[in-house]
Amino acid sequence: MDDDRTAQPEFRLSRQHRHHLNLISELRLHPEPWPVTDSLPPQFSLTQLESPAGRQQAADLYRQLLLDDCLAFWFPRCLDPQHEGFLHCLDRDGTLVDTDKSVWAQGRMSWMLQALAATPQLQQDPRAATWRRWAESGLTFLRRHCFDEPAGQMYFHVTRDGQPIRRRRYVYSEAFACIAFAAHAEWSGSEQSMQTAWDLFRTFTRVNFTPGAMSPKFTETRPLIGLAPRMIALVTAQEMRRRLGSHPLLQEWIDRCIHDIETLFYRPDLQCVLETVQPDGQISDHFDGRLLNPGHAIEGAWFILEEGRIRRDQRLIQLGCRMLDCMWERGWDSQHGGLFYFRDVYNKPVQEYWHEMKFWWPHDEALIATLLAWRLTGQSRYLQWHCDVFNWAFAHFHDPQHGEWFGYLHRNGTPSSTLKGNLWKSFFHHPRALWMCWLLLTEESQG
Repeated sequence: MDDDRTAQPEFRLSRQHRHHLNLISELRLHPEPWPVTDSLPPQFSLTQLESPAGRQQAADLYRQLLLDDCLAFWFPRCLDPQHEGFLHCLDRDGTLVDTDKSVWAQGRMSWMLQALAATPQLQQDPRAATWRRWAESGLTFLRRHCFDEPAGQMYFHVTRDGQPIRRRRYVYSEAFACIAFAAHAEWSGSEQSMQTAWDLFRTFTRVNFTPGAMSPKFTETRPLIGLAPRMIALVTAQEMRRRLGSHPLLQEWIDRCIHDIETLFYRPDLQCVLETVQPDGQISDHFDGRLLNPGHAIEGAWFILEEGRIRRDQRLIQLGCRMLDCMWERGWDSQHGGLFYFRDVYNKPVQEYWHEMKFWWPHDEALIATLLAWRLTGQSRYLQWHCDVFNWAFAHFHDPQHGEWFGYLHRNGTPSSTLKGNLWKSFFHHPRALWMCWLLLTEESQG
């Protein structure tokens, strides 16, 4: 990307700017050639973000993108007035593509709305009460329809009116519902929501970490353990602590998960964070065992950075930065830009055919991780990486005509689909990144 693109002084998305950017968006999706235009997506440069005034402009832009571009795409159109909850399988312009509901999305979207309403800078916003009402609609749907009581777990996929379609063997629905009910307990004082949050946290940790509690996916011929349950247990415990206060059980799980990630999955000798390992931390030299997921590792890195920030623990900050450093190197596409979805630890071919695609969520997690690493270390390379991922993502994922991001791009950055929402993509990763980056920059500008 040339210097003119990275040195734009204006961060704000005016209505006129959005209108001009429509042509850029159509250029990406239209099969026929379109004329070249000078209109550009919002861009950051290192020079700009190194100045307090530039960082304040960036904070203002993140806030505007969060509320006027992302939130405004999803709400109120995704609300289901008939059955409660959220209809989140949306096309580019917000048209409903499928009426089925992801249980992940009901919990995640409820949490995100409540997190916004609890933000000090937004508590006086007249919309905050509305966001909480919307969140309670999601919680109502979860309570009524998303618990498989005989199994003691939650469903993954239900119909619009809540009839069960699928309950998966793993229990991530429980983690996302847990943080939503914890957020509700914090502001409402609901004892029921608090108890539900604790019950779900205990279910999540029991099923994921008790041998034999989860239905096996494979035989015992080649046992593997995963990074993902430890990451989600870590961030879920952190969020429970934030909303409900410190508790020895939460601290125990935070410490345990960080220890496992550091000693089993982070491999400084290979400069990577593994997605799965043998129970003793050794690599299983097969397709599954060699797989790297840069997005997961970078997300896990900022969870650890956040814990280092809370504790003022330089060892944890250094661990998070080392994880970010090696997986940025592994994941960044030096030819086309953006983050690969999968890589191989030994740079062998990856069997998943989507390995070189660019998914939305790793870029959102990289926005948070790079900015947080810079805040905690002051090292300019993290600020440059933040510019790199912001500029690439908003040049390719962002849809200035209708708002929000496309979810899935080809390696060269062209959309593979116009979907904005499905059973995995909803109002979560992207608004969380915009929200956290806005707050990080706002806190920095205020000292």
